[in-house]
Amino acid sequence: MSRIVAKFGGTSVADLDRIRAVAARIKREHDSGHQIAVVVSAMAGVTNDLVDLTRAAHSMHDAREYDVVVSTGEQVTAGLLAICLQEKGVPARSWLGWQVPIRTSDAHARARIEDIEIEEMERRFDDGQVCVLAGFQGIGPDNRITTLGRGGSDTTAVALAAALRADRCDIYTDVDGVYTSDPRIVTRARKLDKVTYEEMLEMASLGAKVLQTRSVELAMNHGVPVQVLSSFDDAVGSELPGTMVVDEEDIVEHEIVSGVTYSRDEAKITLVRVADRPGVAAAIFGPLADANVNVDMIVQNVSEDGSSTDMTFTVTRGDLDRAIEILNDRKDELGYTDLVPDANVVKVSVVGVGMRSHAGVAQRMFSSLAEHGINIQVISTSEIKISVLIAEEFTELALRALHTAYGLDAA
Repeated sequence: MSRIVAKFGGTSVADLDRIRAVAARIKREHDSGHQIAVVVSAMAGVTNDLVDLTRAAHSMHDAREYDVVVSTGEQVTAGLLAICLQEKGVPARSWLGWQVPIRTSDAHARARIEDIEIEEMERRFDDGQVCVLAGFQGIGPDNRITTLGRGGSDTTAVALAAALRADRCDIYTDVDGVYTSDPRIVTRARKLDKVTYEEMLEMASLGAKVLQTRSVELAMNHGVPVQVLSSFDDAVGSELPGTMVVDEEDIVEHEIVSGVTYSRDEAKITLVRVADRPGVAAAIFGPLADANVNVDMIVQNVSEDGSSTDMTFTVTRGDLDRAIEILNDRKDELGYTDLVPDANVVKVSVVGVGMRSHAGVAQRMFSSLAEHGINIQVISTSEIKISVLIAEEFTELALRALHTAYGLDAA
């Protein structure tokens, strides 16, 4: 007998027929003797509709009331799945975040899980009950409903698996695993049998939509084995051909590069002829940080006489207008001559733990892009990834070229 946490995303519970299919899958696991906790997202599109309603009601809405509204999507799904399980003869009960309870910080709309009280859930397991939990939500220190941010149901599932000491956490989605690149663009992309936590964390933060970044971080910190698989495949349990996210030592032989990812959620800002003096970087990036504008890639070009510099950096596209406003308000203080924004860029990255022990990985990336006439605007690196900023029009070409260059194409 195993203890399993299974999470189903919005497309997996998109309508009542899909919820019934999920119930049938859970019944097979339950009939095999496993203890099951199920975490569900809102039905596809529902959270977006709820967010739009709150914005229509008041553009400067109270974040606490926002959480009350947007958390209801998961409540509906949890109740419907419990009913469908009961109809199939499976003892089941739905749980909301405050009923467990899942204790979180008080940062409404982006709360972090601090503790999960599992005692009552453990007792229900002993009675053979399936626990169906609404993801994405918890309860703050002031006893108000909180939400964890978009994609937060993944975080709920991994945190619950850690608290319950589950044998694994199955993340069911609309893809059947983690691929070497986006198969919609790179037709020769391969599904990975295993990927390390570090690689998955980099891939998630660099644009791969398979898992939410915080959920991967949690899994890595608590050693939770995570399996990514498709809810549209009828196989169950160990029969499922998904991708396991595991510790590095659990993978016998590492590829130099495991994946090529991209993110369109990038915008570039260049400040022209900024005074080259101590403290200028702090003067630029401090106000952006105070406004919760996240700065990613940074490059600085100093003038020939050393008196000024061009400072180029990236922010998310959603933060571009706010960043421009903040910097324009401080133009006299910063002393730049011009601000040049560009939202028509994309970040392309190669990721792999094998980079640690192999030289020439960056050179291969740069050479491949040059051979295809793709100009690199900004570069950033870490121990296991290299990212470049390029013009958006070259996204597909760059992905396919790099996928081939690193020998990732399927045979």
